Amino acid sequence: MAKDYLFEIGTEEMPAHVVPRSVKQLADRTRKFLKENGLKFKDIKTFSTPRRLTILVEDLAEKQDDIDEVKKGPAKKIAQDQDGNWTKAAQGFARGQGMTTDDIYFEELKGTEYAYVHVQKEGKKASDILLGMSDIIKAMTFPTKMRWDSNDFEFVRPIHWLVSLFGSDVIPVKILDITAGRKTQGHRFLGDSVVLANADDYEDALKDQFVIADADERKDIIVRQMNELVKKNNWQVKPDRDLLEEVTYLVEYPTVFAGSFDEKYLKIPDEVLITSMKDNQRYFEVYDENGKLINHFIAVRNGNKDYLDNVISGNEKVLVARLDDAQFFYDEDRKYPLSHFVDRLKNVSFHDKIGSMAEKMQRVRMIGDYLAKRWDLPENVVKDFDRASELYKFDLVTQMVGEFAELQGVMGMHYARLAGEDEEVSVAIKEHYMPATAEGPLPETTVGSLLSIADKIDTIVTFFGAGMIPTSSNDPYALRRYAYGIVRILLNEKWSLPFNEVLPEIISMLNGVTPAKLPKSDADQEIADFIRDRVKQYLQKNDFKYDIIDAVLASSQQDPSQILAAATVLQLHHDDEEFKPVVESLTRIDNILKKAKFKSNTAVDESLFDDNSEKELYAGVQNLQDIESLADLYQGFVQLQPVIDQYFETNMIMAKDEKVKNNRLAQLYAVNELADRLGDLSKLVIK
Repeated sequence: MAKDYLFEIGTEEMPAHVVPRSVKQLADRTRKFLKENGLKFKDIKTFSTPRRLTILVEDLAEKQDDIDEVKKGPAKKIAQDQDGNWTKAAQGFARGQGMTTDDIYFEELKGTEYAYVHVQKEGKKASDILLGMSDIIKAMTFPTKMRWDSNDFEFVRPIHWLVSLFGSDVIPVKILDITAGRKTQGHRFLGDSVVLANADDYEDALKDQFVIADADERKDIIVRQMNELVKKNNWQVKPDRDLLEEVTYLVEYPTVFAGSFDEKYLKIPDEVLITSMKDNQRYFEVYDENGKLINHFIAVRNGNKDYLDNVISGNEKVLVARLDDAQFFYDEDRKYPLSHFVDRLKNVSFHDKIGSMAEKMQRVRMIGDYLAKRWDLPENVVKDFDRASELYKFDLVTQMVGEFAELQGVMGMHYARLAGEDEEVSVAIKEHYMPATAEGPLPETTVGSLLSIADKIDTIVTFFGAGMIPTSSNDPYALRRYAYGIVRILLNEKWSLPFNEVLPEIISMLNGVTPAKLPKSDADQEIADFIRDRVKQYLQKNDFKYDIIDAVLASSQQDPSQILAAATVLQLHHDDEEFKPVVESLTRIDNILKKAKFKSNTAVDESLFDDNSEKELYAGVQNLQDIESLADLYQGFVQLQPVIDQYFETNMIMAKDEKVKNNRLAQLYAVNELADRLGDLSKLVIK
């Protein structure tokens, strides 16, 4: 007979972000534990609040299945020696089945006698096996752990109680001096402890004590109450899944309420207000019907509606205190011109091994001007970039960013606007931090994109120069994220940038004008490869086939836009009828050149042609030489493929005449050079 098994770990309040991952870990480890011990069950349901991690194993078997089976062992001639004594093979076979050699008997199978044992074993009781749940608790991992009292044991927060009920029976799992029972705890302030008669009583019993144990149910309650409040007041609340998730795991019994603040604070930039509400207080900001931020907020209380007016008043006072600080910082910062803050950057360290923030800004301007010239960007873009590069880090020394570090760039944009800077310049100051996360939004302006790329290139180059290079397991300065951001912006703007060509020029240009250590001349390829590796990450995230990724990254191409173009062409035509013969023909050429170890890019001598197919191949290759589009190049190869096949049919490549042989290899080399623009096609999986 199967019964439900309830296991609850009661703790001091855990950080909200830890709870969902921890209860999932508990369920996953329990699932594995039960399967390894041969205990059948239907499913595992989870419950979690800031004070508890709970699982309910549904329809758990009361015992393991009994074993009644015949096990076959080694042949008799191996199981016994000539004198009839048991060998080590026989002894090991019997021991492995939990038996002795006295239990072995022989039976013939297809003319050969084999050793057998009849294994009969009663399954262990679930009540005995479940005592091992203590080992699951000990094995759990967390971002940070705590010790308490004089114990060596560590957990995310001190454990206060355990519940372990198999149906109505207590399984006395023990951790330290805490032995599991049937008593759980209700809401810290509104509820009492409750004794559970049965595992199935858990949810209802806790609801009576003001605890909604099901996280999904708590979330639904929050959303429903919030929607009612918004509808009643004709407000809008922008969806924020992360904040909703967090407040769900901050409370055990949610009650949604609204508060307000003085309209005078609406003169502060919206981002400051939102940060004060959302990031600092976990409030939802509120908008009117037209999407304009208004002087209200929505929050979630961990409790019922009793004394809710006092709760609202208290939350309003806390928020207003923060807004008063923000107002003060905002007013103080605006007393000074932007040049005041820019001058102070001379004394702000970018990194103690690299130099000041002012020096970084000078390097970034040089890099950006170089890139703008390379991309032939309009004069107005260059002008706005130059101005932005003179200012873009100034807000780091403002009082507002000193208090709200997450607003760096954002406040720079607002202060630049107030100072009368051009809109493109102001927005670029904010956008140079983008993307702030691997898949975060990209800059929308050309100036912002240019400033972001130049800033990130400078960071990577100077950190490599100072020897602070990411390892496989350590990237404390997020250089991989910066490199991935560079790749994403380049591809978004369709800017060409072959790093193997560009980085040596940038490093040479910066040498002598900056005190920062720059990479040695032989390190630019290492940086180019580091950035190019992020192209692989981009292709993987955009669902390109693995063999296509391998092919395009194995080419000599260093320009992310060209690598993406090649991958796009190969992905588009991968399943075409012509794809296989084209790839096979081009791969055959590559194999011949590798076998001949031919690497010379010598001119083809038409006077050495013996066959019309040589002329046709030569003419075909000439037609492909000036094609820039990889899509058109691939179509050119489709047209050239029958010519290549005919060339092989009528010509002996490795001719006895050395001049003829080298001339034919030179023809193939020219084809191979063009094919390399698409990648190493030998890595493609074709059917």
